[in-house]
Amino acid sequence: MRHIKVNVKGQVQGVGFRFFTQQAATENAIVGWVRNEDDGSVLIEAQGEDKNIDAFLNEVEKGPTKFARVQDMEVTELAEDTELTKFEVKY
Repeated sequence: MRHIKVNVKGQVQGVGFRFFTQQAATENAIVGWVRNEDDGSVLIEAQGEDKNIDAFLNEVEKGPTKFARVQDMEVTELAEDTELTKFEVKY
């Protein structure tokens, strides 16, 4: 099990990025959350099997539409969180 925090920078707000991230998480059996940050980035906390996390990160890096553009993704490893049970969009 792998638990990560990802700070995604670029054109990632106002382009459906959070809902795209939620869909990618669901498709890859990932639990956690996603939210917009005040600095224009998107913060993701995600937990799942290693191969699922890798597939999820590949999707996130591509982004949802031609209007989204990921310029940088900072990934930090975290300790497993047994309280995460689903993936949600936070506001």
